[in-house]
Amino acid sequence: MSTDRRAKIRAFIEENFLFREDTDAIADGESLLEAGLIDSTGILELVAFLESEFAISIADEDIVPDNLDSIAAIDAYVARRQGSSLAA
Repeated sequence: MSTDRRAKIRAFIEENFLFREDTDAIADGESLLEAGLIDSTGILELVAFLESEFAISIADEDIVPDNLDSIAAIDAYVARRQGSSLAA
């Protein structure tokens, strides 16, 4: 599931924020903010996508770089949220 989830996250970021041809150049652990790929408005778009695509709810206090600054961090965060939804 993680591979599929990560692929969906990567596809969304590439389609909506990556305006360069070398799409493979963005590593899973690369900071989206430091690379200039995403800004505060983009974070809101990303949150809306994650909530609708993965049926999770993202609290305001969870909108921090530790959770949303790289493809790997986003994937891990979504996995945790989905796990906590299943446990509830």
